[in-house]
Amino acid sequence: MSEEFSVREANVGDAAAVAEIYTPYVLDSTATFESDPPDVEEWGRRIAEAVERNYPFVIVEDGAARLVAFGFAQRYGPRIGYRYSVETTTFVHRDCLGRGIGTVVVGALVDACAARGYRQAFAVIAASEPASVVVHARAGYRPVGTLTAAGWKHGQWLDVFLMQRPLGQGNETLPE
Repeated sequence: MSEEFSVREANVGDAAAVAEIYTPYVLDSTATFESDPPDVEEWGRRIAEAVERNYPFVIVEDGAARLVAFGFAQRYGPRIGYRYSVETTTFVHRDCLGRGIGTVVVGALVDACAARGYRQAFAVIAASEPASVVVHARAGYRPVGTLTAAGWKHGQWLDVFLMQRPLGQGNETLPE
């Protein structure tokens, strides 16, 4: 029996549920290099900014309409030459791991990025998160490098894996 999930665009009303999912990752893991969990107001600002700048911020809900995952994209680099490239970020509620939700959120985010005309997606994944590497590989991301000891959290240096996948026509055609 497979579980049903629905995907939709986020709105600022989702900020509390997004904060609930993300806070344990900030406090107890090395999946993110943030050290202070963003509060509900800050998540509302981040969601609104993504929407305003035409970057996807997607929500995955289970059959009971419980928010179980989120993902968003942002410009990969600050210079204008990166305008067709995005960095994607996804998080799944820790109580929901192992249910295929990571695959759903990464796939939805990739589709939303491609629909907006972005051409390359990059995932920046802490080496402490091998399941995330697997989920991204299944979604077409390929390893392109390792940044050794790129981050410091919880008293340790952490490597970061860079993964990349083309979106839409990738670099096969000129951008719109």
